[in-house]
Amino acid sequence: MGSLKARLLIIAATILASIWALLPRTVIERTRRDGVFVYDTVRRVPLKRGLDLQGGMYLALEIDESRGAVADRADALDRAIKVVRTRIDEFGVAEPVVQKAGENRIIVELPGIDDPARAEEVVRKQAFLQFMITDETRALERVMPRLDQIVREQVASAARRPSGDSSTSARQVPVTPGSGQSPSGIGNLFVPRDSAAGSGDSAQGDSSAIPGLNTTAGPLSSLIQVGSIPGEYLIAEPDVPTAEYYLSLPAVRAALPPGKVIRWGGDTLAMGSEIFRPFYVVNEREIIDGRYITSAVPNQDPIEGTVVQFELNNEGGRRFRSETGRHIQDYMAIVLDDRVMGRPPVIQSAIGTRGQITMGGRNLQAAQDLALVLRAGSLPVPLTIVEARNIGASLGEDAIRQGLSAGALGVVLVILIMVVYYRFSGFLAVLGLMFYGLVTLAVLAGFNAVLTLPGIAGFVLSIGMAVDANFLIFERIREELDRGKTVRTAINEGFDHAWSAIVDTHVTTALTAAILYQFGTGPVRGFAVALLAGIAASLMSAIFVVRTLFYVWLNRSQGARALSI
Repeated sequence: MGSLKARLLIIAATILASIWALLPRTVIERTRRDGVFVYDTVRRVPLKRGLDLQGGMYLALEIDESRGAVADRADALDRAIKVVRTRIDEFGVAEPVVQKAGENRIIVELPGIDDPARAEEVVRKQAFLQFMITDETRALERVMPRLDQIVREQVASAARRPSGDSSTSARQVPVTPGSGQSPSGIGNLFVPRDSAAGSGDSAQGDSSAIPGLNTTAGPLSSLIQVGSIPGEYLIAEPDVPTAEYYLSLPAVRAALPPGKVIRWGGDTLAMGSEIFRPFYVVNEREIIDGRYITSAVPNQDPIEGTVVQFELNNEGGRRFRSETGRHIQDYMAIVLDDRVMGRPPVIQSAIGTRGQITMGGRNLQAAQDLALVLRAGSLPVPLTIVEARNIGASLGEDAIRQGLSAGALGVVLVILIMVVYYRFSGFLAVLGLMFYGLVTLAVLAGFNAVLTLPGIAGFVLSIGMAVDANFLIFERIREELDRGKTVRTAINEGFDHAWSAIVDTHVTTALTAAILYQFGTGPVRGFAVALLAGIAASLMSAIFVVRTLFYVWLNRSQGARALSI
């Protein structure tokens, strides 16, 4: 029968681990706000309730065609649904609903979400990753006089339009002036900004109200500072809306140097008392993109801080090694959804299948989210959130209370039947059921499962299976006792002979639950998860725990001659 002490230690360790898994946790998260690290204390509950019990978050997403029309909308939407569902599943078994609504909309329902902003970001992030070489030729500076001229003409034309012209009015032009100061160690791109820029009373049709129009350097060049690496330029944070507007003008984009594009940085740079946001001029042709990524894992680097380590497939590794080998000592921008992640690193040597993305001071959760979307793949088309709201429980309080009461009543009746019919053996079976319930809930918590009413139904059903296993064992023990065998022998043979029948029933039910989980969605998957967790726990309860309790009783009773069964 093996070592009784070892059996008891295994049971005790399982109970302690289960209790630990079900305890609420206080997590300290580090975030960076305005250039300063801030530590937040967050309390997390392992087992959450689902949409039907506590409500959650509702998102409606549509294809964003602002950057261009999508040829095959139906196919793009179907592929986007797969990517969104994969990303949501990375959160854990959260009982999500991800489905198509009409020809242009995806509906996402997320139960028990405690960070809606994070969920929105993960769902809609396109996650299109590119590795691009920064411009070494100072191409932007050569065309800057032409860009200044275009901005003057475009903004002055907009300022002269009547206020009733809805196409472009002077009120649409940003008028946020900058600080006008150059930070130490950074040279102005052309000449110092005129201190009178943007001064005077703002009046419709008066071009002097537009910042930079009356400066010597020009409206765009006066906002730009040269960065410390090739292709890097800095904008004072108050001037960013103005610079973004100027650089977004179609005529300005058309006048950029051929083969070069502008990508804004995702992080700010503090120099002295001023905050700057960089943008980068990069080669339009990327050296590789994120389609070759096979894995992405967040990590903490002692030098770089929080990073995401990624691995490419063989084809991607060959291309990456070849391209980076041609650009040694050049700077490589890591661009995610047209935003540069951190500052571009310099390529010291050819890079193969492994690399890492520095998170630029962001916390580990941001790295986890980035790794999540990189593993799930990029969206085939950009999505925009057209509706986001919190929703209440889909079942009324009466329905929830009645469902829980029915489950509790079923469990109580099972316990009473076991104790009345099998007496002492039934009492041991009830102790095994208590172990089963604790372990099942711990397994669900370990998989970040969300408890729903169908999940509770699966939990109650698996209780019936655990009791059924005890029925088989106890009836077999009775048969052995009727044949005149000793109590110890009858217990051993009862468990041994009932083993095959118990395994057969549990395996067939587990296969059914696995099929439901694979092909079901929402509540069906919740039912399957709870049933699978209950099957595993009931096997351990009936076969291992109850048998150990019998052995403990035999040792304490010094070879009992009778068994109440």
